[in-house]
Amino acid sequence: MATTGVLDEIIDVARYPLTDSESARRREAVALARAELDESGCTVLREFIRPALIEILREQGEAMAPHAYYEVERVNAYNIPLDSELPQRHPGRIVLERGNAFVPRDRIPADALIHRLYTSPEFQRFVADCFGLAELYEFADPLAGLCLNVVAPGMSHPWHFDTNEFTVSMLTRPAESGGIFEYCPNIRSPHAENLDDVRDVLTGSGQRLIRSLDLRPGDLQLFRGRFSLHRVSPVTGGDQRHSAIFAYTDRPGVIGTVERTRQLFGRVLPDHLAAADAVRGDRLLD
Repeated sequence: MATTGVLDEIIDVARYPLTDSESARRREAVALARAELDESGCTVLREFIRPALIEILREQGEAMAPHAYYEVERVNAYNIPLDSELPQRHPGRIVLERGNAFVPRDRIPADALIHRLYTSPEFQRFVADCFGLAELYEFADPLAGLCLNVVAPGMSHPWHFDTNEFTVSMLTRPAESGGIFEYCPNIRSPHAENLDDVRDVLTGSGQRLIRSLDLRPGDLQLFRGRFSLHRVSPVTGGDQRHSAIFAYTDRPGVIGTVERTRQLFGRVLPDHLAAADAVRGDRLLD
């Protein structure tokens, strides 16, 4: 099937005409996304997926969820080793419990809605335009490029920063209660860690810095997760929370670290080992 056909089938193209670069609606959607990303590092395109596909989106996620790697781990917000040498009051010394799980890309069927969307050149061009990028690349990581985030009742995805600069996500199944996406807009920059603010959030005294999002299945979220501390709050009730994570970057070949890959997926591949000594595009803690 042609990629344009994929988008026509999956996306509400009347509201989001991704394939028509001259469309006024497309220009308006891009302009609004850019403005919100500049202001807060986050934007949400409501009802991006056709309503008739929301149930299929949920069912496909439920079929993938058993392939998630589950292991409650002690981590920090930077996903670096807990024994890293850091100053006494550095927020990286604060230990958090990560209870969410990830279905890796190699366990997501190629015909799944989220996979077809993630690999669509027209979709990638639209995302690049929203982020104001000349080019955009799939996260080269063979496990983390596309994954399904699973948060079971009683668990959470604690405060953290993303490895990649640009993250696109979509809720596919909401929690019965809890499981709220919370973030701290632009709490750090490529040149400043702003450790005091990060510490305030992690110790419960930074409420002034936190925003919450009311996400619904099928909404498309664009996010600068490398610079905005964020989490999914504890899930309560009887339902798991599922969300697809489409990871992109502004340069080719970016792969997650060995340490973080083991944390998220319980395994590493030769690509991760080969990239272990690669130089990052900034000097921030991962």
